[in-house]
This record gives sequence, C-alpha cells and structure tokens, in this order.
Amino acid sequence: MSEKSMQQKLTMGSDKFTLFDTPEFDDSHQRQCYEKQRLAAAFRVFSYYGFDEGLAGHISLRDCIDPETFWVNPVGMHFSLIKASDLVRVSHVGEIVEGARPINSAAFAIHSRIHATYPHINAVAHAHSVYGRAFAALGEKLAPISQDACMFYENHIMFSHFGGVVADTEEGEKIAQALDNNIAAVLQNHGLLTVGSSVDAAAANFVMLDSCCHSQLLAQAAGKLRCIDSETARKTRAMNASDLVTWGNFQPMYQAILARDDSFLK
Repeated sequence: MSEKSMQQKLTMGSDKFTLFDTPEFDDSHQRQCYEKQRLAAAFRVFSYYGFDEGLAGHISLRDCIDPETFWVNPVGMHFSLIKASDLVRVSHVGEIVEGARPINSAAFAIHSRIHATYPHINAVAHAHSVYGRAFAALGEKLAPISQDACMFYENHIMFSHFGGVVADTEEGEKIAQALDNNIAAVLQNHGLLTVGSSVDAAAANFVMLDSCCHSQLLAQAAGKLRCIDSETARKTRAMNASDLVTWGNFQPMYQAILARDDSFLK
C-alpha cells in the first residue's frame, strides 16, 4: 500500500488536507541539522516518560552525510537537558569524530553493531524503563492482547542471554544478529530496545513497547490473557507497524516537547 493510500485509509480529509508537513532539504547539511534536532527531541521525550535513570539509556542516529558514523548522547548528561549541539558523533570502529564529551561504552557496543549490520536501520533506542525491566524479567515475548501490541507481533525478539553490563562489541554483535528484521527486542534481565528507519520511529516504537509491557503486566496480574488471533494480529501489524504510522506516532510527542521548551534545537 502506498503512503498516500495508507493516509487516506487511516484518516478522513487527507485527500484535501495535509496530515503532516514532511521537510525537504536543499542540501545534506540542512538535513543533518534537522535530524540532530529530532534526536535531541527524542531524549526530551524519553525524559518526559521517565526513561532516564542514572547513566543508562541511549538513542543513536546514523549520520546522513557519513553513514559509517552515528550520533548519540554524551554519557552522564540528563536527557531533559540534551541539545542538538551536545550530541557526539562516533564511527562504527569506535572513533569519536565530532563532539567534546565521552559516550557510554554500552551505547557504542550495542548501537554500532546494529548500525553496521543493518543499513536500513537509521536509529536505535535503548533504555532501562521500569515496565521494560519488569517485563524483561519474565523471559517471554509480548502477546497480541491489543491493537497496539499487534505492531510487535512476530516483529520483536526475546534476547535471553544476559552476561552483565555490555562493555564490548561481542555482546552487541549477538544482539544485532538476533534482532534480524524485527523492530524491537526484549533484553532479558536488562531492558528494551527498538529500531526504526528514522529516529522519530525508533523513539515512538520504544514508547509504545514500554506501554505494551505495562499493559501486559497489568493484564497478567488480573487474570488469563485473551489474545488476538494470528491472522488479525498480522493484518493489524501491517498497518500500525508501517513506516508512516511509526514515524507519525512521534509527531504529537514532538509538538508537545517543542511547545514546552525549544532549547533542544540549539
């Protein structure tokens, strides 16, 4: 289904009115500035949802000019304070090529392997959220118990190996290989990880994954789960896990963050 057809299916009036204004760029440096601002906004969103405990958590974005490098947050800086100018660019081999602060070793070990393995993945989000940690302790995948959870049906993995704090690329390589063509991973005894073709999608996928973990924890505590059948779950996933919808899910979050404080743009 084309993007235009999907917009018309999802909305009424999109044949006459624009759903979202997607930017066009005259040169790659304009695009780079825009994408860094979206990455900085994603950290503000993570802070709003409380995905920012201690030194853990990172979101990365492949650089549009040099795709063998990616932008990531400096370690030890609170997500609510991160601006576009604070971001650090690092190569897939571990060389900091732009920026003046250190980065989390786990951020490099995990994100570099995923970016290097999958050229179509432009952003990776990982954090130790409360509901993500709780659900990851169960050692199981999400069940298709809601429309929202269906976006992860046969579209995420349970990574059952936990070898302590990720400090080298060997563990990152294992996560990357296990991820395959899925958009998310539940890292057992660790946390959650999501990916996307844009940082907008990766961040929105993480918010949705954490929320679905919360929902399932509540449902399992209340009684027996009643799951959506496989055919319906796949049909639902085709719509709500599409690039248009996953990118679109971030836009209201961005609007709210921008209205609250636009300092991340600097």
